[in-house]
Amino acid sequence: MNIEEINNDLTSSYNHRFKSVDKRVKDAVAHLSNDLKLELNNLNLSDIKSITTTILNIETSKLKNDVESLLAQKEVLERSLEKKAQELQESKYSIFNAIENSLENQTDALSKLHQVKLQSIDLYDMLSEMVESAIITALEKDSDGDIAQSTEEVIKDITYEAIKEGSLNTIRVRKILSTILQSSIDIAEATPTKAQEILNATLRGMRSGLIRSIDRFKKRLAFMPVEAKHILIEDYDTIMEDLNQSDTLFSQVIQSKASEHGLETKKLLLEINKNMRYDLQELVHISKETADLMRERFSSFAKTAVKKADTAMKSQTAQEAKRMGKQALEVARIALGSALKTAKDAIDKDKK
Repeated sequence: MNIEEINNDLTSSYNHRFKSVDKRVKDAVAHLSNDLKLELNNLNLSDIKSITTTILNIETSKLKNDVESLLAQKEVLERSLEKKAQELQESKYSIFNAIENSLENQTDALSKLHQVKLQSIDLYDMLSEMVESAIITALEKDSDGDIAQSTEEVIKDITYEAIKEGSLNTIRVRKILSTILQSSIDIAEATPTKAQEILNATLRGMRSGLIRSIDRFKKRLAFMPVEAKHILIEDYDTIMEDLNQSDTLFSQVIQSKASEHGLETKKLLLEINKNMRYDLQELVHISKETADLMRERFSSFAKTAVKKADTAMKSQTAQEAKRMGKQALEVARIALGSALKTAKDAIDKDKK
């Protein structure tokens, strides 16, 4: 019998009446040996793999179907969530627009409302357009020929509002800073006479917004609920590492964007970055303070998490991982022994 016939026979003869998987598998292996007269020791790796895969497929077919069904449901839910999230955002826009219209000509109230709007709308998906619009508006309203202050202030607010509600992890913060800087570069390159002012103000605004976000995180550490502490501790090492290199991350974003653009933009960005290195001391200082506070308040909590992790290492999955590690080592030893024996035989043969 070829391997395909063996697998077909195994599938049709598999005994599902036994309640335990051990008995079902034992019966299948006995069938191969006794009924099909297979010498299992003589089978090659490919045949063993094929037979094992057949048994795995038989035993896990229902679970596979369940997983596929759940994945399909997950996909539908994710699409639905995405659609509803978009609807929620659009609903917020409509409500704010209605309030703005009702406050027409009431300048102070509108200014405060716009601040509330900035704090209430999810900015992550609209960063590029918002930054572009803010800088262009600053350029249009620039009567004195100096847009630096207004641009720096608006970039600071946008950076802060975009970062503050989410995780402080490097990937997310880098994405936000890179998006803001890229939009600013686009405007600067289209307005070369104002490029220096735009980029300088943008970088200073980004720095201030990042400092403000970290400072807010530091203040919230003291009042963080137990549930959030668990989330924090799961990411303890990453957050600590990110806080301790926030100035490096900031400079890397600038250098990365500089390398993607032409000589003039590159030169401007690197020059501004160089001139800002002393200004980054405030960022270093607040990051260090936050890391120290986090270490002081949660290091013992982190140790508890380590103990829990140690307990988790005794789980079935962890035990199986250990067992497979030992088995892999044994396979390697056997392979090495076989290779050494082959080499020795070849040397002995040459000597003769």
